[in-house]
Amino acid sequence: MDTREVLIVKPSGSNLVDPDYVESEKRLQKWFSRQPAEIIIATGFIASTVENIPTTLKRDGSDFSAAIIGSLVRARQVTIWTDVDGVFSADPRKVSEAVILSTLSYQEAWEMSYFGANVLHPRTIIPVMKDNIPIVIRNMFNISAPGTVICKQPGNENADLDACVKSFATIDNLALVNVEGTGMAGVPGTSSTIFSTVKDVGANVIMISQASSEHSVCFAVPEKEVAAVSSALHVTFREALAAGRLSKIEVINGCSILAAVGLRMASTPGVSAILFDALAKANINVRAIAQGCSEYNITVVLKQEDCVRALRAAHSRFFLSQTTLAVGIIGPGLIGRTLLNQLRDQAAVLKENLNIDLRVVGITGSSSMVLSDTGIDLTQWKELLQKQAEPADLANFSRHLSDNHVFPNKVLVDCTADTNVASHYYDWLKKGIHVITPNKKANSGPLDRYLKLRTLQRASYTHYFYEATVGAGLPIISTLRGLLETGDKILRIEGIFSGTLSYIFNSFEGIRTFSDVVAEAKEAGYTEPDPRDDLSGTDVARKVIILARESGLKLELSDIPVKSLVPEPLASCSSADEFMQKLPSFDQEWTRQRSDAEAAGEVLRYVGVVDVVDKKGQVELRRYKRDHPFAQLSGSDNIIAFTTSRYKEQPLIVRGPGAGAEVTAGGVFFDILRLASYLGAPS
Repeated sequence: MDTREVLIVKPSGSNLVDPDYVESEKRLQKWFSRQPAEIIIATGFIASTVENIPTTLKRDGSDFSAAIIGSLVRARQVTIWTDVDGVFSADPRKVSEAVILSTLSYQEAWEMSYFGANVLHPRTIIPVMKDNIPIVIRNMFNISAPGTVICKQPGNENADLDACVKSFATIDNLALVNVEGTGMAGVPGTSSTIFSTVKDVGANVIMISQASSEHSVCFAVPEKEVAAVSSALHVTFREALAAGRLSKIEVINGCSILAAVGLRMASTPGVSAILFDALAKANINVRAIAQGCSEYNITVVLKQEDCVRALRAAHSRFFLSQTTLAVGIIGPGLIGRTLLNQLRDQAAVLKENLNIDLRVVGITGSSSMVLSDTGIDLTQWKELLQKQAEPADLANFSRHLSDNHVFPNKVLVDCTADTNVASHYYDWLKKGIHVITPNKKANSGPLDRYLKLRTLQRASYTHYFYEATVGAGLPIISTLRGLLETGDKILRIEGIFSGTLSYIFNSFEGIRTFSDVVAEAKEAGYTEPDPRDDLSGTDVARKVIILARESGLKLELSDIPVKSLVPEPLASCSSADEFMQKLPSFDQEWTRQRSDAEAAGEVLRYVGVVDVVDKKGQVELRRYKRDHPFAQLSGSDNIIAFTTSRYKEQPLIVRGPGAGAEVTAGGVFFDILRLASYLGAPS
């Protein structure tokens, strides 16, 4: 069939044509009467005017002509053969996890086509939609793929979130034009004048948003057309600008549109909240919003540089793809190394079972670092850090993470004990990078720095987690937070916070000397290389000040009196070896203290105390009865007792391993997974 004989079109302006269905149907019936056929092979793209002058169907005319013919012959189905397996939930070049949609409604396909999905032109849907003829998108290079069926579909009457959002689309290279002024309010014809001016310069308006106060109207146009639009508007509103009725005509370049598309999406409670929550958590600012009463899309305008991150954040938040988290590891020492190995071993499980994709995009030590745009192979991270490393630079390391526009969510994990690294937390959080750490220096440092971090955390969508700063992998911080947030009142926190000192005093029994026990702990790796770092009590004091501040006390580290276990004459020893050589000379005093305690049926324990009632804390060696929970420990266990208004007669006790790389790294890992759940991963 030569489609020029049967397809009759009329010009419709804007370089488009409209089918004349009545005349086309008459000519088709006439053609059939001359040559009846069961199979028709017809040309596409070409037609005739009512004067029988040959013309084309313009852009995407071949698909359009197929839909028109399908409508004219009342086909059961129209199949469009193309080079993709169907319609994707997002542009697969931007979202690698995008999936093929099995079905779409006509309206959803229409919206997606308008917002950049190149599988179909919006006009292709019109002919078949009026007759409820399904369109199937198939891949001519992969005929086994079932494709996407576009047809009439029922509304989402049950308001199911998983049924209401079908896809996301974007349009790039746009500019936002904002016309603003108090003189616009209540003045009929202002919007008409604006858009008549835009029409006169031949610009295409992609989206319109007007404030309910009528003080401003903003709209998006292609960036290549905005100069002409701005110039024309300034001419049209010259007098209004001069008189102050309009305050400005502003152009914002470098914009993109992100559209969430779905049938009856807007009438489903929570959709808009989830979308904007996902964008906020990805630290993406929305410039303008539009939502039609047709309820088929929610459209936002944002910076073009944020577009891919926004698309990926929204796509994953609606469970159309995995929650992807770009991770930067600072400090591949004992804890960092253990964490990297845990991440390596669990990566596949997290993807399969929890829909979480953790990508380590950077690892830095004190002298070298390795960076990746898409993710480091964690089976080879040690070799990469040696062979492909570059000089360590913390500023470049954090910039690599923040400038990555592929991953919407980023987290820096500080596995050091470095004060300098901790000093950067505030700046990282302000840039939208989440921070997770077992490093105690930030929360136990100057009070004003701690308060700034907490204030910023509460005022933003950026998270700061530090469960492992107290008790390694034990849920100490989260338990304290849970008590406070449910209205309980903390009276006292008392505990054995040092795994090293717990091991030493659990082992200091019988005829053993104190120096022998310390030497054993050092040999087993429980102590720092210089045991005085543990025996000084400073580490316990840092944990006490963290819990005191979490309980609401505004204390400095210097406000905590600490009873050091380092004999005063040995504090000035030039080396750890010298200290260990001289420590036995003080065994007699330690043996006396232990004997006195045993005679009273007690044991020695090194504890930290937060007295919330009296607003103070302290760290010291105490004696406890043998039936006390603190006397029942073994190995390097920690134990923390919370005395509260609810748990006054019998304190709430948390006990378990409080030291060791595995449990500390596990605590950090748990914080990473907690962050992923806050960002949208299923809990």
